[in-house]
Amino acid sequence: MPASVVRNNDNGVMESGTTSPHERSVPWPTIDAEDIAWLSTEQMVEVDRVMVEDLHIELVQMMENAGRNLARVALTLWNPERAVVVAGTGGNGGGGLVAARHLANAGVTVSVALSKPAASFRGVPAHQLDIVQRLGVPVVDGLSAIAHADLVVDALIGYSLRGAPRGRSAELIEAIGAASVPVISLDVPSGVDTSTGAVPGVQVRADVTLTLALPKRGLRSRPDVGRLFVGDISVPASVYDGLGVTPSPDQLFRQSPVREITTTRHR
Repeated sequence: MPASVVRNNDNGVMESGTTSPHERSVPWPTIDAEDIAWLSTEQMVEVDRVMVEDLHIELVQMMENAGRNLARVALTLWNPERAVVVAGTGGNGGGGLVAARHLANAGVTVSVALSKPAASFRGVPAHQLDIVQRLGVPVVDGLSAIAHADLVVDALIGYSLRGAPRGRSAELIEAIGAASVPVISLDVPSGVDTSTGAVPGVQVRADVTLTLALPKRGLRSRPDVGRLFVGDISVPASVYDGLGVTPSPDQLFRQSPVREITTTRHR
């Protein structure tokens, strides 16, 4: 069972929380769930479109920010010796592969388990996979490696979930669930719908989730999300203003590129 901890919020008030086994109690800048906007999947897709097509802030830049922040949270909370990054072929997997690189650069023994053969990767995720392979990060059979890791990084399926996970993705999710290993998920625990919170099949139950840009509506009040953090991927506030998103996230990341979302007030 998680252990009770106490940490400071932005106002210096002590608040209760939990950590998973072996997770370190670390104070993070916090924001209350009532003070931040929650996006639907459709809104986040539009955010990504505006970033790339209108502002020319490319996917590779957003992916780098996501993976770097994910690695930093993992190192700060667990400082693992051995980590397995479980990566899908899309943008979520690409962010996980960036995290694998940053973890390896920090001295963690990292391996990567893929949802499909490496030859199936395309575009920016393929570029990230090529980098970690050139660095000597091994691609392994995740079904056996997961059980022997100190930490699993779940980067299988993001907001592109369509129906129940199948094939190798489902097998990897089941292996994560069977292992007594802490799990950090990127953007959303794989298998959870980011708009509705529906779980059409197998799912990852995360100890920590780092959602990106702004939290997704399907993550709200879900115990399988674990501690919920939000990480900066460099989306300007003007993008949200253009979509009518309120409250405006202007200066959300001024204090830190990662903030923990708390529920200190009653809804």
